[in-house]
Amino acid sequence: MKTYFITGISTDVGKTIASAIITEALEADYWKPVQAGDLNNCDTKKVKALVSNTKSKFHPNAYAMQTPMSPHAAAKIDVVNIELKNIKPPKTKNHLVIEGAGGLLVPLNDKQTVFNLVKPDYKVIVVSRHYLGSINHTLLTTNALKEKGFDVSIIFSGNEHESTESIIKKMTNVPVIGRIEEEPYFDKNVIKEYAEMFRERL
Repeated sequence: MKTYFITGISTDVGKTIASAIITEALEADYWKPVQAGDLNNCDTKKVKALVSNTKSKFHPNAYAMQTPMSPHAAAKIDVVNIELKNIKPPKTKNHLVIEGAGGLLVPLNDKQTVFNLVKPDYKVIVVSRHYLGSINHTLLTTNALKEKGFDVSIIFSGNEHESTESIIKKMTNVPVIGRIEEEPYFDKNVIKEYAEMFRERL
């Protein structure tokens, strides 16, 4: 069984939709270790609502804060101290999809970042969405992971931008799983269609 860690080059690039697709494709379990903000409509609930299969289990957050900010800042407001020793992957005999918070270097506390949650045996999927500066952010994220020896691949999110994507492919030289288009909406059927397209590349 494999563990997939989903990270992004920034916030709001499509990690949660990508996580739902991969969870559905593999009928995997899903876990968001650290959630900050909108606990009534959190990422775990979003993914659960988009997944059709009955095999996936949705594990509780290790930390859940009320404020939609970087985890370290949200924790300070909620008077919580985020400690890595308390963030333990759930025990499962299934594949596991882990969704990070923001990008790799988002702080969890004064010393550690989301990057510290990524273990050597994880397959890491970087979600890249085009905006001014996204090439730099994608290369920084991907190269940081490659330097540490991680198995890295990319999912593009949003409308195609050929010049951006082609240079990212050339300069990272990592597999591209596919693109999640700028869909008018995402529901279980749309997620299932992407799951079928992406499954063989995971």
